Amino acid sequence: MKKNKESEIMVNEAHEQYIVNEKGEKIAVVLPIEEYEKIIEDLHDLAVIAERKDEPTISFEDLKEHLKKDGLL
Repeated sequence: MKKNKESEIMVNEAHEQYIVNEKGEKIAVVLPIEEYEKIIEDLHDLAVIAERKDEPTISFEDLKEHLKKDGLL
């Protein structure tokens, strides 16, 4: 990890940048927008999974039957 003393930003190989206070403690992180968007998408997916965890499930065979019936498979 490299520290840029002028701007007080630390950079590691994973492309995150850390903003540090005068003690060198990390207080914020800067990510490339693509990484940020992926994290947001993953969080959304996890929220949907959590919301639907109590919904009834169907077997794979039943799913295939429904898809065939609807002309999707």
